[in-house]
Amino acid sequence: MILLLAGEASGDLHGAHLARALRARMPHVELRGTGGDAMAAEGVELVAGLDRLAVMGFVEVLSKLPYFWKLERRIRGILNRQEVDLVIAIDYPGFNLRAVEYAHRRSVPSIFYIAPQVWAWKKGRAARLADAADRIAVILPFEEEIFEAEGGRARYVGHPLLDHTEAIPDRAAFCAEWDLDPERPILSVFPGSRAQEVKRHLSPFLETARRLREARPGLQIALARVPGVELEAESWEDCTPVSGSRPLLRHSLAALVKSGTTTLEAAIEGTPFVVAYRTSPLTYRIARKLVSVEHVALANLVAGDRVVPEFLQGEVTPERLVPALLPLLDEGDARERMLARLRMIRERLGSPGAADRVAEMAVDLLGGEVP
Repeated sequence: MILLLAGEASGDLHGAHLARALRARMPHVELRGTGGDAMAAEGVELVAGLDRLAVMGFVEVLSKLPYFWKLERRIRGILNRQEVDLVIAIDYPGFNLRAVEYAHRRSVPSIFYIAPQVWAWKKGRAARLADAADRIAVILPFEEEIFEAEGGRARYVGHPLLDHTEAIPDRAAFCAEWDLDPERPILSVFPGSRAQEVKRHLSPFLETARRLREARPGLQIALARVPGVELEAESWEDCTPVSGSRPLLRHSLAALVKSGTTTLEAAIEGTPFVVAYRTSPLTYRIARKLVSVEHVALANLVAGDRVVPEFLQGEVTPERLVPALLPLLDEGDARERMLARLRMIRERLGSPGAADRVAEMAVDLLGGEVP
């Protein structure tokens, strides 16, 4: 049995692709773990779902601690019963690093897929993970060297977003599905994948979009929705709720995006965008002391430069966001420069096949045997 551990929406999608790749090589493998609907649809028996796992921030996680302690005991119980042949932890570093360390103590082999961002903060995790995990599958090219320097067996597998090759409808079909006008430009708004993110971002994001529509009449506002995160009905009174980030980004003229994986999706789709993020004041103060990177957007980190504008905390206002987005709605130098640099980011992410490469790691660790 393989234990797959994911804790948020992006990890659920990556875990689903990995589950499919594992079954292609081991058709009768038993898959259990934590995740969401996408992993469940690929045959993973879930012991915990995203509704309780998806939380972010130093302060925000405190109220969830009793639940996480209980879940950690449950995962340890599964490992103690010697049911598990292999653990594959997918991102979600706080919880998953402890799970991998416990698996190591129980002599259960493990792969950490989408390693903790130790280059940003908590650099001590690099040594911990190198010591605990049998393999580390990294998704950014510069991460391999970091973990190898600590004695870890790391491999750059490419970015899993490149594995998401589901057919995207053409503009006419996409607009027909969501009742949008294919002749009018679309501004997409991505307030977040967690309820707490949506709560903080929704109001300034939508107000920004509405002011942009006043400046560019005919602009359509599309609000990205995430399964499991409910929005108040009045939120979309004058905009269109749309599910599925990649199709929406592909057919958008520009986007306003909260910091996270969506910034790389926008780069892959070649959609000019602006990044914004708010968290609790206390969490932000703690993060400023711990985080040691110049950029918060993954797209900028991959580029090694401020390709897209970033706005944090008190800067997340229409007064700051509108001037940054407005030039991206028009043909001109600002838009063309960003498009060129987004293509560069896409090239740096490598080639598709991350899930297949991790599945091959799994087969190798299992000695070619089907659990």
